[in-house]
Amino acid sequence: MKFRYIVILIVLSALSCGPKKGIVTKKKNDSRNKTVVVKEREKDSETPIVKVNEAPSTVDVYIALYAEIAKDKMRTHKIPASITLAQGVLESGVGRGRLAIEANNHFGIKCHGWKGAKIYHDDDRSQECFRKYQRAEMSYEDHSEFLTGRSRYASLFKLKPDDYKGWAKGLRAAGYATDRKYPQKLISLIERYQLYKYDEEVLKGTVSETARKSTTIIEGHKKSVTKKHTVTKGDTLYSLSRLYKTTVDAIKAENNLRSNNLTIGQQLIIPN
Repeated sequence: MKFRYIVILIVLSALSCGPKKGIVTKKKNDSRNKTVVVKEREKDSETPIVKVNEAPSTVDVYIALYAEIAKDKMRTHKIPASITLAQGVLESGVGRGRLAIEANNHFGIKCHGWKGAKIYHDDDRSQECFRKYQRAEMSYEDHSEFLTGRSRYASLFKLKPDDYKGWAKGLRAAGYATDRKYPQKLISLIERYQLYKYDEEVLKGTVSETARKSTTIIEGHKKSVTKKHTVTKGDTLYSLSRLYKTTVDAIKAENNLRSNNLTIGQQLIIPN
């Protein structure tokens, strides 16, 4: 019996000291070897889908603000509303460019004998002269007059009134822009935001659902968007109040200013 007991102990000892390659130890909380299984929701699942209403994009807001003006210019000057809107979006930096903010110039029209107010801005050359308007609507009117009043654009008015592709290519060919991709940029904007619908509305005398929503977008935009101004050399609170048609006290209150002193590069919020 003692001999048999000793043999059993030797065997057990040998097994416990041997290699453990065949032994797999599973750790419940081993963070190094986690396997994540993602189950797709079945089509017939009863789980409700929650849709989040996203705020309108900057381009959508711009379109809502100026679509009716562009349509009106199509009626009076025969320029596709889609082209006018796409040019406005592109040329003005969606209404956020310096010329649009400080001069209401949405199409980058230079002085060229202009007798009205002016603003100087770096473009092809340093400090070129650009037209300055009291309201953005005046910029749209001048843009239409600019195209109809120059013979080099005359061939464009022979195109079909909704031929936005022909207009986009014709503007580049007539010398309106030096950018080779200018036509493609306009066409891309028109098709991405379906601006051709505004041409259809003018031609058919109808109002689309997109146009009906414009008022809602504009009202929401007015409540949430404020103008900002970066102080440059020569700016004063008085000159800014005249520029933005507000008062010195209103600017000071909006920015919590205790004095009239400004510093170059200072960011100011302009009250609506």
